[in-house]
Amino acid sequence: MRLIILGPPGAGKGTQAARIGARLGIPSVSTGDIFRANIKNRTELGQRVEAVLASGGYVPDEVTNAIVADRLTWQDAARGFLLDGYPRTSGQVAALDEMLAGTGHRLDAVLELTVDEEAVVGRLLSRAALEGRSDDTEEVIRERQAIYRRETAPLAEQYASRGLLVQVDGMGEVDEVTERILAALPEARD
Repeated sequence: MRLIILGPPGAGKGTQAARIGARLGIPSVSTGDIFRANIKNRTELGQRVEAVLASGGYVPDEVTNAIVADRLTWQDAARGFLLDGYPRTSGQVAALDEMLAGTGHRLDAVLELTVDEEAVVGRLLSRAALEGRSDDTEEVIRERQAIYRRETAPLAEQYASRGLLVQVDGMGEVDEVTERILAALPEARD
């Protein structure tokens, strides 16, 4: 299966992507994890994106597209993947469409976790305290929420018009949300 998971920052995409990917036997590809690993390792990419992420902004499309295009060529993604944090803009949607067309594949579904924004802000502030994530201040979190509403949320409409969007309630216990996602993707059990 070739899937995307959408939802505002803090909706639980990373947690659910890892769980769903493991259940389906496909890699969960998180652009955020890729960026954070590069920042930690002080790579050239990490140095380019560190200030952007610290301000709550989005890494430029050309950088993100190149990273995703490379990652999808890895052997573990040959049978499918679950993209977490990509695409975030209409330009990235077009780039992903081109990547998939070039391999003769298509998306099977786009999952959208729906959540309460205030609950998500609280969740992210708690995560920041637990994990020591300096990029998760309340100001940055609210900026990311605003950018999501402005730039990424409209992608759900685009994928809905293609018949690919599957909305899932992202509130509640982690196991409950996982089961809701799997139930919404019956073809995932084939």
